[in-house]
Amino acid sequence: DDMNEATKATTTYDEAIHRNGRAWMAVAIAIILGVPLAISLYLDVWPPLGRLAAALLPTIMVFWPIAIVEVITFTPMLGSGGTYLGFVTGNLSNLKVPAAIAAMQSAGVEPSTKEGEIVSTLAIGASSLVTNAVLLAGVLLMSYLLPVLESPTLKPAFANLLPALFGALGVVFISRNWKLSIAPLALMIGLFVAMPTAPVGILIPAGAIVSIGVARLLYTRHLL
Repeated sequence: DDMNEATKATTTYDEAIHRNGRAWMAVAIAIILGVPLAISLYLDVWPPLGRLAAALLPTIMVFWPIAIVEVITFTPMLGSGGTYLGFVTGNLSNLKVPAAIAAMQSAGVEPSTKEGEIVSTLAIGASSLVTNAVLLAGVLLMSYLLPVLESPTLKPAFANLLPALFGALGVVFISRNWKLSIAPLALMIGLFVAMPTAPVGILIPAGAIVSIGVARLLYTRHLL
């Protein structure tokens, strides 16, 4: 009976997450598209179709593959709730994914588990609230903060903020199983040396495919 109740509760939770997630994704898309549409309708100003297509084509070629890869890559880590919330609020690679991974690491739970999904969702929600609070404070205090943030002393720190963040997370996961990190690290270093301007849409799937393939190979040969 307890197992049946737990199964029903899990099913209800999953159904609610997907129902609410799809609804809020639709609302977010409507707002994003609705604002420029409302401005064009109100002012009766429309971009020329040819120029619009020419401007959108490079963006589509770069960001659509990245979007597809991010959904495939991030969903197993974040879970359903974290994925919906993360993609609605945005800034996944720079903020939401590191926050979720750090929270799961601190809580001692694994991704792709119910515990991990709950922790991931809470972490992404908390990071979104903190981000909005920081942005609000930044807007109100921008005239006072701008001279400090643009100072030559702090400029190198901001330029290396993202590498430092992912480097710290990388050390944690590499130390857990260093054998898995050798092949993807060698591949990515080689790609950066050979193609320093390669788009993220190529680098992410290449690293993910090699990582999964090497992990499978090591597992089947009992080397992990």
